[in-house]
Amino acid sequence: MNVEQLSERLTRVASFVPAGARLADIGSDHAYLPCYLCLKGVVEFAIAGEVNEGPYQSAVEQVQKVNLGHVISVRKGDGLAVIRADDQIDTVTIAGMGGTLISTILEEGKRNLQTVRRLILQPNVHGKAIRQWLSDNGWRLQAEAILEEDEKIYELLIAERGSDEDLYVSKELDLLVGPYLRKERNAAFQKKWTAELISWKRVLSQLNKAKPSEELEAKKIELQKNISLIEEVLR
Repeated sequence: MNVEQLSERLTRVASFVPAGARLADIGSDHAYLPCYLCLKGVVEFAIAGEVNEGPYQSAVEQVQKVNLGHVISVRKGDGLAVIRADDQIDTVTIAGMGGTLISTILEEGKRNLQTVRRLILQPNVHGKAIRQWLSDNGWRLQAEAILEEDEKIYELLIAERGSDEDLYVSKELDLLVGPYLRKERNAAFQKKWTAELISWKRVLSQLNKAKPSEELEAKKIELQKNISLIEEVLR
């Protein structure tokens, strides 16, 4: 990937980074996003965080290649642990992971979010886990996006500090599909949830043939509830 020509997914992530931001990009994947934003003059300073040695070295090499070592600090560490208080980070991006992992990173590192004003999160799956974490921890969704790229569908969740009491009309449904995405209901949204619906119905059909148990019944109830919610949205 050319750092001046990001994928559509990362370009959308970049579009939500405020001008003049001090950014921490967690799980930075060759530091493409911080490099792009620095080359465009969007961010003042960036951290590219990686937990594993291979990706960390790739990010170091990429930053050196484009001569951005004076504004991008590549750090090896687990999640938000790469952020120090004196960095004065105000924006965090976490992209290209599952929603459950992203919410775990936020939970385990929330003490390092003290100066952060904006979270830009791009889960590949399970956006619900992130929406639930944001709601439980004093963050309000400000915007959402959903797009298809290379036959995969991605969601973007943008949050800032604040109450979300008035945001969720039907909280269970909106946590699952996204309050802004549900209103927009674009083609990627409809494709994603139509596919999920087909998949859940197939699983439920298999569970109905299995030997009954308490655990199985709980799974079936959860599945049926989600199926009903999605059928309501797609109706």
